[in-house]
Amino acid sequence: MIGTNQGCTSPDKATRDAAFETMKGWMADPAKADPRMDPTANPMPFDGKRMIFGGFRPVVELGVR
Repeated sequence: MIGTNQGCTSPDKATRDAAFETMKGWMADPAKADPRMDPTANPMPFDGKRMIFGGFRPVVELGVR
């Protein structure tokens, strides 16, 4: 297995290179891309704006009580 810094692995270099070429083709012509990646047909299951601003409690609070 070929490892990368992002933790992704490929069975071999030929498979990795073929997948990379496919992705380059999709980026060059998005109309040929995988239809499952269409954000209008398959929207994200969460709202990133809400995820950034909510749901976190501070571990350490600085200041005078």
